[in-house]
Amino acid sequence: MHHVYILSCADGSFYTGWTTDLNQRLRTHNAGKGSKYTRSKLPVSLVYYETFEDKGAALKREHAIKRLSHVEKSDLIKT
Repeated sequence: MHHVYILSCADGSFYTGWTTDLNQRLRTHNAGKGSKYTRSKLPVSLVYYETFEDKGAALKREHAIKRLSHVEKSDLIKT
């Protein structure tokens, strides 16, 4: 399974990514070994995710979420 996720960073910003193992990816981010963006914004917490059968669908959704504004991402998280 492929997961698209949104992390809430310590500075209030959001980070969107995809993975096949949510728990491991969250641990990697919080260890400072995740994306360059999150390294300076620790700790991060998982606030939203969606699951997909195939990688292509997950990557399309990740791209669509990354294009959303902060407010739109906040609304998505609330649903």
